[in-house]
Amino acid sequence: MSLSQRTEYSQGFRSSMVLAITLGLVVLSTVALSVYGWRQSILFILGIGLGLTLHHARFGFSSAYRKWWLQRDGRGLLAQCLLLGLATLLFAPVLAIGEVAGETIRGALAPVGIAGMLGAFLFGIGMQLGGGCGCGTLAGFGQGNLSTLVTILTFCLGSFLASLTRPFWAQLPSWPPIAWNESLGWVGGVTLQLTLLGILAGVIICFNRDPLQPEDHSPQKKLVPAHDTDERGLMKIIRGPWSLATGAVVLALLACLTLIVSGQPWRITWGFLVWAAHAAQKLGWQPDQSPFWQSEPAQYALNHSIFADVSSVMNIGLILGAILGAALAGRFTVRLVLSWPDALMRGMGGFMMGFGALLSFGCNVSAFLGGIASLSIHGWLWIVFALFGSWLCLQFQGQLKGE
Repeated sequence: MSLSQRTEYSQGFRSSMVLAITLGLVVLSTVALSVYGWRQSILFILGIGLGLTLHHARFGFSSAYRKWWLQRDGRGLLAQCLLLGLATLLFAPVLAIGEVAGETIRGALAPVGIAGMLGAFLFGIGMQLGGGCGCGTLAGFGQGNLSTLVTILTFCLGSFLASLTRPFWAQLPSWPPIAWNESLGWVGGVTLQLTLLGILAGVIICFNRDPLQPEDHSPQKKLVPAHDTDERGLMKIIRGPWSLATGAVVLALLACLTLIVSGQPWRITWGFLVWAAHAAQKLGWQPDQSPFWQSEPAQYALNHSIFADVSSVMNIGLILGAILGAALAGRFTVRLVLSWPDALMRGMGGFMMGFGALLSFGCNVSAFLGGIASLSIHGWLWIVFALFGSWLCLQFQGQLKGE
């Protein structure tokens, strides 16, 4: 047996073991979470689906912005336009009905203000420094990249500290939430938004540097046995890789199911914040003097297990979904390549993302995807300032490297 064959066999065996363990954890966790109600079990499974999709489609938010600003590669941005368009079409009838099985359904609506713009700008910088956004770092951790743990921990810290200073930021000028459907109706609002997305997609295509081609997964092919790279049909679905368009379709469907089951759009930041708050309580923090933590949702999160929280459970599910995806593809590898400068950059990025996300009512998932899919103008403003922050950070990094 040659060295390459032994390497493939070793990695295949390791991935098979990880797959078996992960499937066992999924089954046990799904059953255990039913203690907190059937919804938690379903949302956990949806989180797994989201993590697996992010892995198989190589779907990313921050990486798409980076490729656009540095290479004028618009494939990731076009996939996001597709995701937003599909989510808009799926969300609109659900939000218009406003209730499913007796449960109220609410969109991701938020005020338009200075704090939100500043927060999105900080988040844009942070996701480039941190090597990914909220869902990206969770998926990366699930795929075995342990360096993302630095970003996750500092994201939690940043969001928690922002919650303690929330009264100050709330004093800055802001305007009530604005949604297209309020003035145009649901049909008019959806039509306007789809038109805007179509125009945006056209602009991306016009300015794209090279002819649009399907995403190349060749770097990953080196990490998997040869027979895994030529899968078709059902095995292609199970093992991946998927196209970005397929990822966008599946993410839109899972996001809509999350809206229906939980009564709110998919969120990432709140789960991080809940983890940080529970850790702070263990260390002696008393929430009595913090206005932010006196609200009913915050009190519920503090007084109940992290497994009773929707976002927390979905974040955990996302990690397991990414592990599952990597194991199914035969390329799960635990790795830690982290120098002190890299750790510092990731730490700064995670902190800026956490702090910025709380100021701007979410991250790429809840503010951008959830906000725009809910026809909220704040989602559009969020991405404008986040893109500006990303561009500025990449320009600064390029100057440091002499590019």
